[in-house]
Amino acid sequence: MSRWKAPKLISVAALLVAATAPISVNVTAHRAHAAPAQPHAAPARPQATGPVNPGFDTGDLTGWTVTEGTAFGPTAVTTTDTYWGGPFHHRGSHHLWGYAAAGDDATGTLRSSSFTAPTRMSFLVGGGWDPERLYVALVRDSDGRALLRQTGPEDEAYVRIVWDTSAWRGQAVHLEVVDRKTGGWGHLNLDDVRTGDAAVRDDNGLTFRTLGQANQPTATRDYAADPLRPQFHYTPYQGWINDPNGVIQWRGRHHLFSQYYPDAPKWGPMHWAHAEGPDAVHWRDLPVALTPPPRATPTDNSGIFSGSAVDDDGTLTVAYTKFTDTGAHPGATPETVAVATSTDGVVFAPGTEVITEAPPGSSAGFRDPKLFRDPVDGRWKMVVGSGDGGRGKVQLYASDDLRTWSYAGVLTEGDGTTGAMWECPDLFELDGKWVLLYSTNEGGRSLQRYAVGTYDGARFSAERHGVLDGGGDVYAAQSYRDDAGRRVMTAWMSDWNAKEPTRVGGWAGAQSLHRELFLTADGRLGQRPLAAADSLADGRTIRVTDRTVDGSWRLGRGDTARIRAVLDLGGTTADTVTLRLKASAAEATVLRYEKSTGTLTLDTSAAGYGTRATYTTHVEPRADATLALDIFVDRSSVEVFTGDGAALTARVYPRYRESDAVEFTATGGHLRLKSASLTPLGSAVLPD
Repeated sequence: MSRWKAPKLISVAALLVAATAPISVNVTAHRAHAAPAQPHAAPARPQATGPVNPGFDTGDLTGWTVTEGTAFGPTAVTTTDTYWGGPFHHRGSHHLWGYAAAGDDATGTLRSSSFTAPTRMSFLVGGGWDPERLYVALVRDSDGRALLRQTGPEDEAYVRIVWDTSAWRGQAVHLEVVDRKTGGWGHLNLDDVRTGDAAVRDDNGLTFRTLGQANQPTATRDYAADPLRPQFHYTPYQGWINDPNGVIQWRGRHHLFSQYYPDAPKWGPMHWAHAEGPDAVHWRDLPVALTPPPRATPTDNSGIFSGSAVDDDGTLTVAYTKFTDTGAHPGATPETVAVATSTDGVVFAPGTEVITEAPPGSSAGFRDPKLFRDPVDGRWKMVVGSGDGGRGKVQLYASDDLRTWSYAGVLTEGDGTTGAMWECPDLFELDGKWVLLYSTNEGGRSLQRYAVGTYDGARFSAERHGVLDGGGDVYAAQSYRDDAGRRVMTAWMSDWNAKEPTRVGGWAGAQSLHRELFLTADGRLGQRPLAAADSLADGRTIRVTDRTVDGSWRLGRGDTARIRAVLDLGGTTADTVTLRLKASAAEATVLRYEKSTGTLTLDTSAAGYGTRATYTTHVEPRADATLALDIFVDRSSVEVFTGDGAALTARVYPRYRESDAVEFTATGGHLRLKSASLTPLGSAVLPD
């Protein structure tokens, strides 16, 4: 796993939107002149329709009062449309950009005019995540009590927050924008405050998904409350996850560990979250398996980085990277390998360091050990990700007992074109060949790569290279051989550059569906959903056969669904066939196939709050000139599998409740469908 600068420790429990508890990539830009604070003014007569100047479209702070500091001077109101990561997605001509007045180091508060509390209200929020120091609050005039609070998404781009304010209907209230944070992401953005019916409906008549207050954590762990939380993918209830770790079937149960930070929906001192289930599809949370030592300093990011698991004669044994933050522990070795064991699959004995320093030629890093039993010599082997001189590489170790390890040299290395550091390596035998998985960053894009070749017990020689998933959100893949002999793989369904609007609900990150790996006839590494995914079906399936589509045709609707389609390319005259997923009049995730080139494209540029991008892969039709698609649509993800083993995966975050249609379109001719079906899918969460 990558080492990224972590936030200060903040309790996710602070996200609860209660009146009694405070809730809360640096942007590099020219620092504007800070405006002096305006004197505190008495509240104006409450306005029935909401605050004065709710979208700052007067071009200034009319109706708003700076009550403290310099964070919200007049120059914070801006017409700026884009930032370093894309558009702000503000409404109207102006918006309040908390960075524009005085940068991240300034602090202050901004107060709206008073208004009469409606039954509902909503607003757009952007900027940093810090529920204790950075938030928008609804404050009662009579006693100054903060009734509701909401922090930002750690992104300049706006996310719509919807509040139920019926408990205070008719009372005089106002909004306060609070910035008490300095340093990176020390600012907040605000726009388009709405009240009444307009709070939940857009100008085009579509209904906003309810983010914010309604999906805060509850004691009963309501996984269905958040309209962006995947229902059949593993996610943290609160906090952050990234790389899957220690995937294994042990004593008949499938185990999934994950890089985990429980105290904020951002990367922090890493733990290992733990879940298990009967079929690698359904999951039940178990106690946290591995926990880092207490922080030596408030900014100490030491933690338990990625690793793997094996069955050592009935003992569940995990190897992981022990990361020590040298800023908090001067002179320490930053990355070593440790081993921990469990006899019940739940409680792990304290880990023991087994490799105390990286081998020579590891200047880029030394992490993510993957264990396997080597059929060449019968010994335990360990591959560890590394890199040096701009070339990613994999280091190899050998052992007889999983405790004493000897360095066996460089397993393989890149030529400089596939990243300077190879993370999360995984070496295994499949269908008579050897496969190496590794994750890397190339030109700012996170990629999950693979190589197919030969292995002699000491060196891996690649014969073919490829990208495992052509989408933008598959990274840190890890596999295991299950009891049925299948090679099963899962991956972090995100990447280090991805947007995470779910932070406004206190969580971030998801793991992909578990997939079966196989080699295709032409030697590529293919993947397909597990057969057990059929058990997710939860409702009536819509099925059609032998249908011709001229123009557009809607198959059905499904916010969580499986869509299967077989395209008859011989009978299709259109060169471009489009499948709009999670679609409404305002947004959609678009899957597009071009017959002439065999290119399959997943386009998220109009999919909602998430990353705007297009992803492509090449697809080979079957011998009978058909193309099979198997698509899993969850609340905030799309996974596309093709009949020839290709895949495209992306996180998407629709803004509107109506964005759940599945529509086929043919351009320049007609589409011939041999069959198509839509099956609603249910939750993968097992009761504790």
